[in-house]
Amino acid sequence: MEPVVVLASHNAGKLAELRAILTEAIDSLAPEQIVDAATVNAPDVIEDGLTFEANALKKATLTAQATGLIAVADDSGLTVDVLRRAPGIFSARWAGKHGDDQANMELLLAQLADIDHPHRGAAFVCAAAFATPDEKTHVEFGKLAGDLTFEPRGDYGFGYDPIVELAQYGKTVAELDAETKNEISHRGQAFRALALHLAGVLGQ
Repeated sequence: MEPVVVLASHNAGKLAELRAILTEAIDSLAPEQIVDAATVNAPDVIEDGLTFEANALKKATLTAQATGLIAVADDSGLTVDVLRRAPGIFSARWAGKHGDDQANMELLLAQLADIDHPHRGAAFVCAAAFATPDEKTHVEFGKLAGDLTFEPRGDYGFGYDPIVELAQYGKTVAELDAETKNEISHRGQAFRALALHLAGVLGQ
């Protein structure tokens, strides 16, 4: 099957998560029709926007123009209440090197070592966007609120998942199974909402 949708990401964990969400939401899409940026030689896009929405739209638009496919992108991160919503758009590079999950978590926990509950509120935020080669765009948002732990817990997920505990489960996001995480996650919320509009573009 020919590719129909390109996910503008090289993050393996994110790709698996988003592919599962989109194929479940859009019956006409087979998993092999959703490819990652590397598969179609899409260029890397510099995320220099000042908001999650701006970065998601930029990645989707430039990837659609470069590939001729419908491009789906997201920008997401962790916002911490006492840090005035930081790390925010800088979540992936909080410790200085992009994508070093362990260093990012360690730095954030060190910065909040003296902050106790109930002042450790945090939330994962996601802006998800699609763009078509003829420049149609749409953006949706999702949010998953929790509290920062003092130490990482759990072996699933990626990013800051091991240090955000959800009160309703008594577990960190990294302790949830993939099905539960996809159901409640910020990305799950945003991409399921986005899929409704994407289905219309695909004529479903």
